[in-house]
Amino acid sequence: MADIQSPLPGTFYTKPSPEEPAFKSAGDAVAVGDTIGLVEVMKTFIEVKAETAGTFGGYVTEDAAPVTAGAVLATLDA
Repeated sequence: MADIQSPLPGTFYTKPSPEEPAFKSAGDAVAVGDTIGLVEVMKTFIEVKAETAGTFGGYVTEDAAPVTAGAVLATLDA
């Protein structure tokens, strides 16, 4: 199992917008480079991308929660 971490501090979002579904659901296939969430820093949204392929385990951090750099956002099963 691998952790997907926040690259910087900010607010983490699991969805591209409030009306849309989450980027990933538990059990979804994940490829290298897939977007799994967004971190907002000073009104700029940074995509959080998977660095390894696997199966999405689930989000650890809730939608719209404040995060610090290195915080675990989601898990990825090999």
